[in-house]
Amino acid sequence: MSQGETGSFDMSIRNIFTRDFTLCFLAQYGISSVLFVLAPTLPIYLSKLGTGEVEIGLLIGIASIFSLILRPFVGKGLSKIPEKKFMLAGTLILSFSLAALLWAPPFWPLLVVRSFQGICAALFFTASFTLIANISPEEHRGQSIGFYFLSNNVAFALAPSLGMALINSLNFPKNFITLFLLCTGLSLCSLGLILKLETREVSGPANRPSQKQPFLNRSAVPAAVMAGLSNIIWSAMVVFFPLYAINNGVANPGLFFTAFAAVLILGRSLGGRILDLYAKEREKVILPCLTSYILSMTLLAFSRTLPMFILAAIIWGMGNTFLYPMFLTIALDRAGADRGAALGTFLAIADLGVGIGPVLMGLILNWTSYRVMFLCLSSVGVIIFLYFQFFVRRQGGTAYADL
Repeated sequence: MSQGETGSFDMSIRNIFTRDFTLCFLAQYGISSVLFVLAPTLPIYLSKLGTGEVEIGLLIGIASIFSLILRPFVGKGLSKIPEKKFMLAGTLILSFSLAALLWAPPFWPLLVVRSFQGICAALFFTASFTLIANISPEEHRGQSIGFYFLSNNVAFALAPSLGMALINSLNFPKNFITLFLLCTGLSLCSLGLILKLETREVSGPANRPSQKQPFLNRSAVPAAVMAGLSNIIWSAMVVFFPLYAINNGVANPGLFFTAFAAVLILGRSLGGRILDLYAKEREKVILPCLTSYILSMTLLAFSRTLPMFILAAIIWGMGNTFLYPMFLTIALDRAGADRGAALGTFLAIADLGVGIGPVLMGLILNWTSYRVMFLCLSSVGVIIFLYFQFFVRRQGGTAYADL
């Protein structure tokens, strides 16, 4: 990298890491950490209380359902209401719902609490990504989004292990009381960070008559469909890979996800500029990333040892480093000033993939085997590849014309 390129890179970093970007990044890290801590520990807590498997599935899944339903409404609301207000509302709701976990017994009270946590996710994450898109320099938006995703990646790498370590170090129910208090405190810290954000003026699409402001942004749908399909792979892996690894004698399946997260953190830290350097030729990034999805899932279908699992995690992580931020960048670029609705559309369809993945792959696993399931996940990667190549990319000079 030449001296001029180094200076340009340093300038882009300074333009991205503004005060509000940093505050939003830290707040997102706090909220993501809370949710990732609860992901492996809440089912254990419910099981300790004598909750059945069907009820546990409903209690865990209800949050995603509420988040999915509300995201388009939040996206539309962001055309009139500053992002900070949605982020504050979401964080307050999360704080109260976490405190309520200390007293809410199964089933119905906990169902209400989990529903409010889904509302929090819809409010906070839709607004936070919209804020980042709005405050980022247009020429560095892809790089900015890539850096912002690191808040989720670092939380995913650390929070689940820390949560499990905490509940294993104390006796029940003291361990979960401590865990819920810790999560409440972390969400309150995020609330303090959000309060320091500047309140942006809403402009652009808010000036249109309300009846002309759709809940869904059509320009975001193709990128959202690809993100939703990729999330089928992601969610199925989170649910079923640990069981597969344990069945093959791996005592700590978390090492797979640690390797995956490490690749994401390293790649997005060092290679964020790729998202902007190839802004006009996204296929140069997307197609290799999709290829890594296909290869990694195929490799897992025939792997039985930890070293092979780690290799698959590295290949999968290399593709995921740029793929999801690239999908989001495409949706935002095509949305113009109507970014709130685009974010709501994108995240709602992406969430649908999260919900479908475990259900669909669970049925396939019940009927067949892990090998067939991983090959099906590889086939999902092929479907995304073909969808992008022949529907989204189209041909030659008309690439992205229909995005």
